[in-house]
Amino acid sequence: MYKKIYTLLGLGLLAFANSALAQQQVNYQLSFPNAVHHEAQISATFSGITSDTLAVLMSRSSPGRYALHEFAKNVYSVQATDAQGKKLPISRTSPHQWNVTGHKGTVTINYTLFGDHTDGTYAGIDETHAHLNMPATLMHAKGFEKAPARVTFNLPQGKNWKIATQLKPESGTTYSAPDFQYLMDSPTELSNFELAEWTINEKNKTKTIQVALHHQGTKAQFEEYVAKTKNIVAEQRAVFGELPNYDFGRYTFIACYMPQANGDGMEHRNSTIVTGSRTLASAMGPLLNTVSHEYFHAWNVERIRPKSLEPFNFQEANMSEALWLAEGFTSYYGDLIMTRSGIYDQKKYAADLAGDLNYVLLSPGRKYHSLMEMSLQAPFVDAARSVDPVNRHNTFISYYTYGLVTGLTLDLTLRRDYNTTLDNYMQALWRKYGKPEKPYTLPDLQQTLAEVTKDAAFAERFFKENIYGSHLPDLAPLLAQAGLELRKSDPGKAAIGPVSVEYGKEGATLTSGTVVGTALYEAGLDRQDVLLTLDGQKLRSAKDLKKILSKHKPGDSIPVTFKRLGETRTATLKLDEVPTLEVVLFEATGKQVTPEMQAFRKAWLGPKAS
Repeated sequence: MYKKIYTLLGLGLLAFANSALAQQQVNYQLSFPNAVHHEAQISATFSGITSDTLAVLMSRSSPGRYALHEFAKNVYSVQATDAQGKKLPISRTSPHQWNVTGHKGTVTINYTLFGDHTDGTYAGIDETHAHLNMPATLMHAKGFEKAPARVTFNLPQGKNWKIATQLKPESGTTYSAPDFQYLMDSPTELSNFELAEWTINEKNKTKTIQVALHHQGTKAQFEEYVAKTKNIVAEQRAVFGELPNYDFGRYTFIACYMPQANGDGMEHRNSTIVTGSRTLASAMGPLLNTVSHEYFHAWNVERIRPKSLEPFNFQEANMSEALWLAEGFTSYYGDLIMTRSGIYDQKKYAADLAGDLNYVLLSPGRKYHSLMEMSLQAPFVDAARSVDPVNRHNTFISYYTYGLVTGLTLDLTLRRDYNTTLDNYMQALWRKYGKPEKPYTLPDLQQTLAEVTKDAAFAERFFKENIYGSHLPDLAPLLAQAGLELRKSDPGKAAIGPVSVEYGKEGATLTSGTVVGTALYEAGLDRQDVLLTLDGQKLRSAKDLKKILSKHKPGDSIPVTFKRLGETRTATLKLDEVPTLEVVLFEATGKQVTPEMQAFRKAWLGPKAS
């Protein structure tokens, strides 16, 4: 009897809780009466509150970012009222949390937001636009994670502003999100942007692609940008064989290329934000390269998603061991698609690849961390800021570029040894984890590689050496398959090592730390040391340094005098060889490009879209 009564009571409480959750709703109103001074006036109404105290928060992190950003620092004039407009008491319990009591089920929070940083992470508000990343813009409340939200944008009169967002259109300037996670993942641009769209039909589904571009260029430049974006979409679709099923049937490229914008790109589930201060006239290719990178994320990371990022925590730094694939392989394809789509030629691809290889192969960072461990460094490096100097130039290699090079080596190895490609590997991940939206683990990635190659031993070795370790194979023979030569750019030339230098009347001040293994490092020189003379000659310009080094060869030992903390010291430098690499097409070096190389290059770098 008691057990039966307890069960019925439990069911009743559960039904009550579900009913209360069903009645929960969040409504936002955003206005911009003081846009000239970068302010927005925002109200957030939370109804159906089930606790005595409503805890209201500003996010500390943002989707696609892995570090803390403390968005609460740009919020002020916070007030709370109940459903009748009566002012309610607020206590601030942390830098990012406000507690409200006495509400009787409904609370409206009014606050001012300051936003003057237009990029993919923050908010940028001025007379030309309101560029809003939602974690940097909207307060939210504990217990409302599953509640639907409606957002009304009160557009300023006389501005001709329109709305670009992945939020679901409702009526007029009101949009909605099914829950908190989707709301926070929905950046929005309010401006007088140009808009283009096209549709793609797949399996009886119509998918709309939009380009909303806020810029100061010409109509012809906009049309060129759209046409090339179409090519990017087509080539990336060819990698996976299909587009994702976008929520609400729509994907939006939200681009802002204005003088006040900062260079950035940020992926979202059904949209991407790309920003920059450069114009289409001056930087069409680089801007589209960011478009290519971010759009690949519609598959890789938004749907082929590591379990370690599920669900995204907006109050903590988010860390994942798989960013080498989520970001690194995306970087590889971002560049590759630029060539497959014809926006970049093969010579440009080779030159850009050389820059990536120089960074990864010449850095000492692999002595300190594996590729997986580099991914775990993201909370310290992903737009994170600190005032104390760090030794990252020696200990860290970006998982973007390191992952890119790893993707390159895997792709070329698969093509050489297994008659398959990285495209096929990504397709397999899409079928197993992307389409069903099943988060993966690193063992899942290894197992899928074993299935694609039909070689479990290779997959195990690759992950042990390249992912959990720091091994990279010799890239020269891999690239030679496609008629690309990897070689030193300045063999036989002497160098003191990579370092940032500021020249002055006294000498050359080292403004960055020296790199492990280089001449300067081995001689004991470091940041803020002032090089007075080298080989007895004064150092007051880059020309002086070049002239001195031209008289020597790698391996020569020469004296150096330098000042540290006001004291003059001496040391001996054993000169390095300039280590820089270049990647050049065989035909540019006079080497023969065989039919086999031509076929390999076409299969790798040639277009795939029909």
